[in-house]
Amino acid sequence: MGYTALYRKFRPTTFDELVGQEHITRTLKNQIIADRVGHAYLFNGGRGTGKTSSAKILARAINCLNPKNGEPCNECEICKGAMNGSLTDIVEMDAASNNSVEDIRSIREEVNFLPTKAKYRVYIIDEVHMLSSGAFNALLKTLEEPPEHVKFILATTEPQKLPATILSRCQRFDFKRISDEDIMKRLKIVCNESEIEANEGALKMIATLSEGAMRDALSILERCVQDGENKIDENKIRELVGIPKITFVHNIIESIVEYDIEKALNSIEEILKQGNDLNNFLWEIIKYVKDILVYKTSGKVDLYSEEDIQNIKIISEKLTKERLVYLIYEFSNLENDIKWSTQKTIIFQAGIIRLCSKEVGNINNIEERIQKIENYLKSGKFQAQSNIDGQIKNNNIITSSVNENKKIDAVSSVKPVIKTTSNSKSYSSDLSKSWPKMINDLKQNGKIVLYTNLINTKAEQVDDNVVEIKFPKPINAFGKSVLEKQENVKEISNLISMACGKDMKIKYISDIQNQTFKNNPEDDIQKLANESNIPFNIID
Repeated sequence: MGYTALYRKFRPTTFDELVGQEHITRTLKNQIIADRVGHAYLFNGGRGTGKTSSAKILARAINCLNPKNGEPCNECEICKGAMNGSLTDIVEMDAASNNSVEDIRSIREEVNFLPTKAKYRVYIIDEVHMLSSGAFNALLKTLEEPPEHVKFILATTEPQKLPATILSRCQRFDFKRISDEDIMKRLKIVCNESEIEANEGALKMIATLSEGAMRDALSILERCVQDGENKIDENKIRELVGIPKITFVHNIIESIVEYDIEKALNSIEEILKQGNDLNNFLWEIIKYVKDILVYKTSGKVDLYSEEDIQNIKIISEKLTKERLVYLIYEFSNLENDIKWSTQKTIIFQAGIIRLCSKEVGNINNIEERIQKIENYLKSGKFQAQSNIDGQIKNNNIITSSVNENKKIDAVSSVKPVIKTTSNSKSYSSDLSKSWPKMINDLKQNGKIVLYTNLINTKAEQVDDNVVEIKFPKPINAFGKSVLEKQENVKEISNLISMACGKDMKIKYISDIQNQTFKNNPEDDIQKLANESNIPFNIID
């Protein structure tokens, strides 16, 4: 007999063997025991969570000659025929490759015939969301009123793609992601029966990498023993999956914390020499930063040696929670930039160097100072200055706080003469007339930085739901970060919605470029390279 993959060899044959889906198996077993089996089921969930296995078990259980507590016996003629594929009354169909109207019509013709051996003719349609619209229409009538001897079991990972008419005719069961603990328990059983030696750390790593999919966990386990050695540890898994050693990941984060560009470049060079995939490396970096954040919050972290935990502790003491969250977002953005770039290595290097820049590293502190200024202006705990010297004094306070970012020049035009009278919110529906008043109200409400970035802009309603805010010149990176902050977008949207009399969405547009603002990673790279005296050459 030929070789059988582990995920097929250890496929569950009873409901009790299914991992992590007790809320579903309990219901299905009760229906079988009470003889209240529905005519159509929809099994929904992520890959490798047991949808197809459950469908096979259910098909056998309702046809089994000797069922026990809602479970198939797997010993009778029907069960054996279903398991070896010789029973024609249980039909498995892959909708990814059989998605036409003709395929469904053949089922409609077959359902009129009685089963040959079993009690029910069962159709298991996997990846049902791949059916064409015509095929769904052809299936609809049969699914609504099938003959008593026919049962349908549909399986999908994307139920949102199914028509509502199909969903409403099925009993839906949602398969949840399997926990790491349940995956580890199952892996221990597989290892014992397959004579595989794997320590606790290795099993934990496999469970984490599988992301809740039992099939993926078994596939990773199988890869680790393909070299003929049935011993598995963390280093072996890292080498096979292409995950860099934790030392390299730690060095990168440490370089960012210390603003050490040279150390970061040396670490990147070592990673490239090892031949590690950059996407996997970034995944490890994001996970490492997340674990630092978890350790800083709870003092606990898994999957690390004592030495690694000590390193995590040292870094956690040097970084605030806010900056750790900021780094996670920045690494995620870098991952997206790499995905769409043809210069993956250069984009990666430039992204890491950028995070090693003190200017970028201090952005959170600058934003905090700006927020304090805005809060102070809102509080009203100040005296309005009517003389020129007073205006210059106030202006210097605001300008010095913002100019540390070295990215915005428009602040110098702010004249912080405070008016204490309340602002009228009755805006004209003509945005060309009401927009200047809205901008002025932002200033009166203490939104000085937001007001500064909107000076000389124009607002124009382009359709029933969208208003475009046009800028006379390209906006810099700092201004973009201010305008795209959630609270600022909400503030502007509320003002515009009041003028228009309904909820409106906003879009930022440059009159010069005639397009929405987008950050060009390659422009940032070249600028960063020039500022850091690093010889980058971006090849088209």
